[in-house]
Amino acid sequence: MSGRHFALALTGASGAVYGLRAAEELLAAGCRVSMLITGAAFEVLREECGVEWQGDRDEVTAHLLAHFGCAPDRLSYHPENDLLSPIASGSSSADAMIVVPCSMGTLSRIACGNSGNLLERAADVMLKEGRPLVLVPRETPLNAIHLENMLKLSRLGVRIVPPMPAFYHHPQSMADLVDFVVGKVLDSVGVENRLFKRWGEKD
Repeated sequence: MSGRHFALALTGASGAVYGLRAAEELLAAGCRVSMLITGAAFEVLREECGVEWQGDRDEVTAHLLAHFGCAPDRLSYHPENDLLSPIASGSSSADAMIVVPCSMGTLSRIACGNSGNLLERAADVMLKEGRPLVLVPRETPLNAIHLENMLKLSRLGVRIVPPMPAFYHHPQSMADLVDFVVGKVLDSVGVENRLFKRWGEKD
């Protein structure tokens, strides 16, 4: 698993903690992570996680490296307007991409091939190169447009992993609920993890 390269994007949907936890686990698994955080996602991180990370590329990078405690060669930050980023090109794109949490606006633009920023372009690259793309959509209730966009992407091979925690493993904390969802996301990209007790697994 060591050496795989993931693009990990956070949008302005609620559930920023899922993105942070996914980054922790990818880094712990020895993967390299190219992180994208939209402007709205910075606001959600502040509201939900209590972190103030807005700033220029160097400032955000410093915040991320300090938070995750890793070296610059393992984690990089890419502003959403940086369409010259390597992950915007099929010739140097990531091995897989995860958008967690994924807003319905972002999901819609990916479904339509509307590459107006780096996140959407990187997702489009995953589709055109036939590489794994996982979206973790956060919205409820879902309307017909949401469902149709998800169906369209699913038919293109995109993994849709809604944050729906299970309860058969008797979660004892909010962290247990988060870890279940993140574990399912990592399963979708072939990253081994022990974040939750699997059905039938003994303690």
